[in-house]
Amino acid sequence: MVREIIEKIREIESEQLRRSVCDNLKNYNKGRKKHLKQIAFHKCKKRNRWMFGGNRTGKTECGAVEVVFIARGIHPYRKNLNESTGWVVSLSTQVQRDVAQAKILYYLNRDWIVDIVMQSGKKGSPEYGIIDYILVRTVSGGISKIGFKSCDQGREKFQGASLDYVWFDEEPPEDIYHECRMRVFDRKGHIFGTMTPLKGLSWVYDEIYLNKNNNPEMWYITMEWADNPFLSKEEIKLLSASMSPEQLEARRYGRFCAASGLVYPEFDPRVHVIDPFSLPEEWQDNISIDPGLNNPLSCHWYAVDYDGNVYVVAEHYEAGRSILYHSQKIKEISGRLGWKRDSGGRLCALIDSAAGQRTLASQKSVCELFWECGINVNSRVNKDLFSGISRVKSYLRSADGRTRLYIFKNCVNMIREFKGYFWGEGDVPKKGDDHALDELRYYIMSRPEPPKMPQRLTAIQRDIRKRIRENRLKGR
Repeated sequence: MVREIIEKIREIESEQLRRSVCDNLKNYNKGRKKHLKQIAFHKCKKRNRWMFGGNRTGKTECGAVEVVFIARGIHPYRKNLNESTGWVVSLSTQVQRDVAQAKILYYLNRDWIVDIVMQSGKKGSPEYGIIDYILVRTVSGGISKIGFKSCDQGREKFQGASLDYVWFDEEPPEDIYHECRMRVFDRKGHIFGTMTPLKGLSWVYDEIYLNKNNNPEMWYITMEWADNPFLSKEEIKLLSASMSPEQLEARRYGRFCAASGLVYPEFDPRVHVIDPFSLPEEWQDNISIDPGLNNPLSCHWYAVDYDGNVYVVAEHYEAGRSILYHSQKIKEISGRLGWKRDSGGRLCALIDSAAGQRTLASQKSVCELFWECGINVNSRVNKDLFSGISRVKSYLRSADGRTRLYIFKNCVNMIREFKGYFWGEGDVPKKGDDHALDELRYYIMSRPEPPKMPQRLTAIQRDIRKRIRENRLKGR
């Protein structure tokens, strides 16, 4: 009798758990307001589909739902598979966690998930970590696999697999796009992308928007803020009034436009240039170098506060000098700043990857020469130009209007480069006076993290620590 009661209670609890799971997928585009362009995207039968949309137009939502449709085997407009394997490709793991991964988890009911394998974090709380892949039960009893990739891994990490689909959330590098086309080739799979065209007339404009190769399987749709029925008309009007015509074209209407004018129109000396101040030691983060002999060598010191704001605090910028000379200058400035060193007493810095190469004119690379001078340089930096520019822009002014990059007014060369950095031929920045901005990109692309807030100690704890230090000094 007791056993039967226990079993009955378990059945009730199981049913309560099942009913407590909110089926967000059932509510997608099913209310009084419908996003008609999202529906058009899902209905399209082409094997290479793209959605070019402004920010907040619902394009990522659309891509995430498409993935869940396929993984569950419940696509309303396509032939469903008993099992499927696909990739979700983001620009970086951090963007993956915050955007595409979060959307997919939102539309996946917990009882559909067979397993989650993490790159980092706990699978009991996958939204806070980086997911490697998710196994999903299909309605026909099979198991589908949703894998996650990031473009900053490089093309080599996209080799070998055979896939049913790939979703690009934002514009990927061209080599990764073509590698992924090979991944779906043998299964006659499909590719779809959702992106805001912030890179101007890039390869996507030629290959997909213009369809220069006349691919019969190529299709795209554009979306703007007015297409999203859930956006406030008042907010649309307010935000539109604060944007330049070029920004409106891409960020509101999702249109491609030729890059022109300043690369960083967001830069405002009244906002971003500040008086130097004494920094807490724990804010010290890294040094970044763009090497040069005939061209200037640019070196800046970077700090990050507890809120993730970046400060450019010192500068060395000089041409026609040896590595020995530059090393001495870097050490002098570091000494004045009281800059941190590694366990071996060396300064650490990021540097252009070209510095790791040896040439016929030298038996040693620039990295080796810096090492001999007591500076440990790391040449494994992300040099993707457009991703780096976009990331710097987000620090100058984020989508919510927040500023996260501040430059001490003594860094005169970086300030000058910001003011004179223009787009040139071929929709790329004009080369020349860009050395400080190059190493700024290297640093920003390293994804600087804020330091941990120091623990506040009570008076008793401070006294105990003081006594411990005194005893150590006495040799006890």
